[in-house]
Amino acid sequence: MIKDLFIGLILLTTLSAFPSCDRNTQGSTEFSDTAKIVSLNGTVSEVLVELGLENSIVGVDVASTYPASLAEIPRVGHSRQISAEGVLALAPEIVIATTQDIKPELAEQIRNAGVRVYLFDHVYSKEGAKGLIQSLADSLGREKEAEAILMRLEKDLQQVKSVAEDAAKPKVLFIYARGSGTMMVAGKDTQVDQMIRLAGGKNAMEDFSDFKPLTAEALVASNPDVILMFDSGLSSLGGVDQLLEVQGVEQTNAGKNRKIVEMDGQLLTGFSPRLGKAIQELSSKIH
Repeated sequence: MIKDLFIGLILLTTLSAFPSCDRNTQGSTEFSDTAKIVSLNGTVSEVLVELGLENSIVGVDVASTYPASLAEIPRVGHSRQISAEGVLALAPEIVIATTQDIKPELAEQIRNAGVRVYLFDHVYSKEGAKGLIQSLADSLGREKEAEAILMRLEKDLQQVKSVAEDAAKPKVLFIYARGSGTMMVAGKDTQVDQMIRLAGGKNAMEDFSDFKPLTAEALVASNPDVILMFDSGLSSLGGVDQLLEVQGVEQTNAGKNRKIVEMDGQLLTGFSPRLGKAIQELSSKIH
């Protein structure tokens, strides 16, 4: 009880620290609960549902996979490949995305059609996850709902078991796969890199940023203790046995010990209201 009250006090004193990142350029930002929304980001969609606005969502991008009920909503494609025509065909009043998702020209096309566009910054960190939730709530008049969401998130984060400073941190290699023909590894400054660190691991690929194609030489040289993949990526290869057939995998500690970890992609990289649960799950799997 005392711990819960302490967390609550922390939240109440920090909520005002998250400024709204709404980049709407069409004047009034007053929001109606009946306004039709298209969400172009999986985490944004997840937060909208948590804010009680699922019935307002008329379209989502392909990354909007949680909760499962979003599967019933029309898809408009992958965020960086979405057309204005596909979005406008759903007759939305508001389109919501993060600044990383939507090209400026697409945002301008949608605005020129008379639709409000809300763009938000999304920093891939604990504070960034909280900031996105608060900014969305501020722009949509859902501040009370945000308090409850942030309270749950803070409790989850507090429950993450911290790894002892002197504990060995496993080297984790994230492989993005869409079949054996498309395999990339994650370097620094990626969502996965941040998650590995939060879960008490060490990224096996720290000498470059972003993603690079997987090579057998780099794989063997990095010698990860754990290989981490999206569950959909591992499935696209046919499973663990097929991954072990990829050149170089069996020569690593991860391959020798069959230490292959899979997680849902949106949970692992979304930095959403489920961030605390995601860190807990990853931490338990890599240690």
